[in-house]
Amino acid sequence: MLVHDELAISPLAQVPTWFGIGGGSSRFANVHSAEQLRRAVDVDPALRVLGDGANLLVDDDGVDELVIAMRGSLAEWTIDAAKGIVRVGAGANLPKLINETVRLGLAGLETLGGIPASIGGALVMNAGGKFGEIEQYVLRVHALTRDGKEVTLERKDIAFGYRRSGLNEYILTGCELQLLPDDPAAVRKRQKEVMAYKKTSQPMAEKSAGCTYKNPTLEDDVPELFDANGRAGRRVPAGMLIDRAGLKGLRVGGAEVSAVHANFFVTHPGATARDVIGLMSEVERRVMDRFGVQLTREVVVWSKNATGKSTTGKSGGGR
Repeated sequence: MLVHDELAISPLAQVPTWFGIGGGSSRFANVHSAEQLRRAVDVDPALRVLGDGANLLVDDDGVDELVIAMRGSLAEWTIDAAKGIVRVGAGANLPKLINETVRLGLAGLETLGGIPASIGGALVMNAGGKFGEIEQYVLRVHALTRDGKEVTLERKDIAFGYRRSGLNEYILTGCELQLLPDDPAAVRKRQKEVMAYKKTSQPMAEKSAGCTYKNPTLEDDVPELFDANGRAGRRVPAGMLIDRAGLKGLRVGGAEVSAVHANFFVTHPGATARDVIGLMSEVERRVMDRFGVQLTREVVVWSKNATGKSTTGKSGGGR
């Protein structure tokens, strides 16, 4: 084990992801404070941040960069229940924060129920779904640049959009959220409704990374999809495209397109990261051949040949 100014760095045989497969890193560190984070940036400015590992796939060969996970003060939160202000570290667990805000009767985050992510990953990819997105509640975001400079970005300066934020260039350290004080019973009821919907429509008990693809906006009319608003400029569900292409149940090795929701790829015993990558490539090819639509991956792939270095995920890299 190497120690850089009290930053303990050791090998990580496998980066923990919700897929339960893939490679590791020769350098890994748990970072517990802003000072330790700066030291990590000094060690490797190209470091990768591991969140909850929910929308992350690591290639079987692993990665060379330092991988860090945010713990300690970087994963804590404070809540002003009277004002609805939440100050939270980027390493905090989103589902746990949701449960706490629901308990306190603060409305907003319950709409993100069922999304596994760290706060940092959720911010980077603007986590959300049918019921809302995290951008709706953001006041400001705190981060470090790759040269170790502290920055604070106000909501108006962040380029939030569908599954994007423009924050990928930064190492996020935390944020402030504005929620709405409400009746705890009413907030809890909405949370249960969100979770009930997801349990009946998604393979939540299987090993997957959530939605594999972003829902694409059609560049041209697709007559075959006119019954589903398949006109140019409309956003259509990626899962519907995959389903209508007849790809539910398609397998490559131990990776399979879920029979429950076609935008979820699940892994079985013996699966490898290359199986998932191969399945994604095959699904993308067949959807393009059938509908002329290019699918864009929501799952982030870490690879020695990849260029993306920042946090996500469901987080940038490991929501």
